[in-house]
Amino acid sequence: MKTILVIEDEQAIRSNIVRILHYGNFQVIEAGDGQAGVEAARSYLPDLIICDIMMPILDGYGVFRELSDDAETAIIPFIFLSAKADRSDMRQGMILGADDYLTKPFTSAELLQAITARLSKKASVTDPYVNEMKRTVANLSQVAYSDPLTNLPNRILLRHRLNELLRPLKQQRSSTLVAVFCINIRRFRDVNSLYGQSVGDMLLKAVGDRLTELAGSDRIVARLGGNEFCVVWADILVPEDVGVLAQTLIDKLQQPYELGDHTLNIRVNLGAALYPDHGETPDALLPRAETAEHWGQKQGSQGYQIYDPAMTQMDQDRRQLELDLQKAIAELEFELYYQPQVNLITGRLLGLEALLRWNHPTRGLLLPADFMAVAEDMGLMTPIGEWVLSTAVSQLKVWQDRSLATLKISINLSARQFKHTNLVHHITQVLQETQLDPNCLMLELTETSLMENIEDAVQTLTQLRDMGVGIAVDDFGTGYSSLSNLKRLPITLLKIDQSFVCRIIEDKQDAAITTAIIAMAQSLNLKVIAEGVETRDQLSFLKKHGCYAIQGYICSPPVPTEEVADCIERPTLLDTNV
Repeated sequence: MKTILVIEDEQAIRSNIVRILHYGNFQVIEAGDGQAGVEAARSYLPDLIICDIMMPILDGYGVFRELSDDAETAIIPFIFLSAKADRSDMRQGMILGADDYLTKPFTSAELLQAITARLSKKASVTDPYVNEMKRTVANLSQVAYSDPLTNLPNRILLRHRLNELLRPLKQQRSSTLVAVFCINIRRFRDVNSLYGQSVGDMLLKAVGDRLTELAGSDRIVARLGGNEFCVVWADILVPEDVGVLAQTLIDKLQQPYELGDHTLNIRVNLGAALYPDHGETPDALLPRAETAEHWGQKQGSQGYQIYDPAMTQMDQDRRQLELDLQKAIAELEFELYYQPQVNLITGRLLGLEALLRWNHPTRGLLLPADFMAVAEDMGLMTPIGEWVLSTAVSQLKVWQDRSLATLKISINLSARQFKHTNLVHHITQVLQETQLDPNCLMLELTETSLMENIEDAVQTLTQLRDMGVGIAVDDFGTGYSSLSNLKRLPITLLKIDQSFVCRIIEDKQDAAITTAIIAMAQSLNLKVIAEGVETRDQLSFLKKHGCYAIQGYICSPPVPTEEVADCIERPTLLDTNV
């Protein structure tokens, strides 16, 4: 129903107009003077205004001027009423911009005809814009609530639909279970890196299509963003069905994808949260399903994880650790400990391995196992590794300048740090700034980091060896390196992992592996250091089979910087007569 504002100071005329308008099925607002009419127009924003010209307080021309100065009221159709038929009055009204002019007295038909004409004209002008606005709103809704790549609901629409699904269940106190599954495509960045973003987009669409096909029209499938999807599965009767459904989703998603010229096999992580067990609102269920999924990622799980309240605390602990790590880098809360490496023939100190420690302000001294995985995920290993290198090399130079000894310093490089394009330049810069002999620096890398890209590894290590820097393969025997690749690498030393050393007396297989590593190294003219040596029996075994050096608690635990001088000044650190 259209609303019309009538501004007329004469009560009888105003009542007559109101009666005619009610007959024409209009809603009417009345005002007895010009100022009241202006206020009513601004308050109600009617569809049309009928206004007398000759009125006290504010005449019709004044009303029109005031409303024309307001953007909201300027577009309202305006019809003047006047008892005078003077052409100058009509001309004045039209000059101001009025839409029509009626002279009293007028018939009901004349009034309704003028109103209909003005409203029709307004509609002809505004309807195209209204329709365009509706289309724009629809398009914006599509953008706001749908994922543009897969056309699936996005997180916003998912929350709305999940809320609509849960509301009647809560009202009815239904025993029905609802599962919220959050799914992550593992190593999706590798797909983009290897095949290009277009193939990555094709994969995301295919995953969305596969989930939609499996879930059917009665379930909610959404893309949360990036490589994460969500499926909401209602009408589950028993909790045991959740695991069956989760595994079905995983099996379906991990079948091969034919994408153009490529066949892709993917692995996914899946986390689940249940209504009402784990929450009764989208704000509770979605984060908990994501927490379970992230938990599976961090644990390297191959299957699904159902939310457990303990995960939330562990997730919060991890987030706090991430914040603390960033602060630790900014405020230099790290320090280095050093573990001696001892010649197995003479018992004398050969070198030191620099080991990172974190002086956490509330948790005390933390070992790398407590934080390195998180630092790796955050991309912080390169800045931390560069700090370790600079600090350890500078400290070794200080000891050498004090004529304490000419030792080697061993420094661990992470896989990320080793692949950094600035590695050789940074090492060169540190050696030049400290004036340390490159032959006194030993870099330790794991088999895995060396084998990720053997061609790049050979090139980088050759540059370092040409400088005089030593290269050690750390934790040897635990990775997947082949002998053919090992021969290509310009390495100088192998380190036998302590997982073998700790059982060489009790376990024949570990003893055989350790013996074979030492023999192979000798045939390749490589030296061997055994890690984690703790007993005289282990020491005797290693010496008997020709191991070059050892490190472990039998010699010394890792010690802080201020205690290293005592180790250096001692003639021997170990009685090797066994």
